[in-house]
Amino acid sequence: MTAFPDSDPTAAQLELRERLGELMAESGITAQRTLVRRILEAGIGLGQDGTARRDLKITAAAIEEMRAAFRLFAPYTDAPKVTIFGSARTQSHDPLWVSAEATARALAEQGWLVVTGAGPGIMEAAATGAGQERSLGVSIRLPFEEAPNAVVAGDDRRVAMKYFFTRKLMLVKESRGFVCLPGGFGTMDETFELLTLQQTGKMEPVPIVLLDRAGGTFWRGFAAFVTEQLAASGMVAVDDLDRVLVTDSVEAAVAEVTGFWRNYDSLRWFGAQLVLRLRAAPSDAELADLNRRFTGLCEVGEIERTGPFSEELRDGDLPELPRIVFTPRRRTVGDLHRLIRALNELESAPA
Repeated sequence: MTAFPDSDPTAAQLELRERLGELMAESGITAQRTLVRRILEAGIGLGQDGTARRDLKITAAAIEEMRAAFRLFAPYTDAPKVTIFGSARTQSHDPLWVSAEATARALAEQGWLVVTGAGPGIMEAAATGAGQERSLGVSIRLPFEEAPNAVVAGDDRRVAMKYFFTRKLMLVKESRGFVCLPGGFGTMDETFELLTLQQTGKMEPVPIVLLDRAGGTFWRGFAAFVTEQLAASGMVAVDDLDRVLVTDSVEAAVAEVTGFWRNYDSLRWFGAQLVLRLRAAPSDAELADLNRRFTGLCEVGEIERTGPFSEELRDGDLPELPRIVFTPRRRTVGDLHRLIRALNELESAPA
């Protein structure tokens, strides 16, 4: 028997599917059975393929760790989360530590959960600022340097990962905002991951803050490199950093993360059309002004108000929220971020 796609299954494959269905029923699995079956079929397929032991170990560890991380985050699905990145080597007397702690504290006081890599340095500073009840940690098992900090050392606040790729997934997947402080290869890897996900549209728009020490040049130097080397060489667009705030102000960092969600709530694609869900509908005058300011955003037509699409009604996908819809041009991620900021600044937007 072979694990199989949904098209043209053989009799043996249909038998396997039936037996997996029985196994799921015996295990009490009643929800999302199609997706669970796909996971089971993929595992059986790996065995049938004669997959090498090393590859099987990677797969098994990744699935086990993701399950543990999903269980850690599950009780906090509805809580807004911000991930704070930075160097594990930053000391408690460093102004960057103070800024990370202050940023996390301010966001926690406004109801945010703070997610970190659970290690020392900036991660410990952020967890300390947020406090144990507002902190979640996704640590990495390393042969040296990094151990869980005391704030998130408990198993109920932290999950440990073997692989960086699963760790980065969980540090990014749940969060609605990101604050990156200066750091080494790991921090830069995480920062580039965020920028890549935003640039390619693989992540919904979120606020990204590059927070430096007062008068610091770390992130300004990074922005200069992007502009003078990457953009000048045509490797990225000149506006790819427009969606990022570079600052040395804790207050500005906090305002960027929270203010991004003042009016904008979420988005959903319907073919080539993009729907933005809002907390308050723009007036006729505001909508006309948006179309004037963002004339280059639309491939065809203009930005319009709309009711929920039938799929949104079927899925119960925030049908109560007002919406706008438009057909964006390709490679307009920077314009999309600017549009969201403009929506947040409308007079009709919530205070």
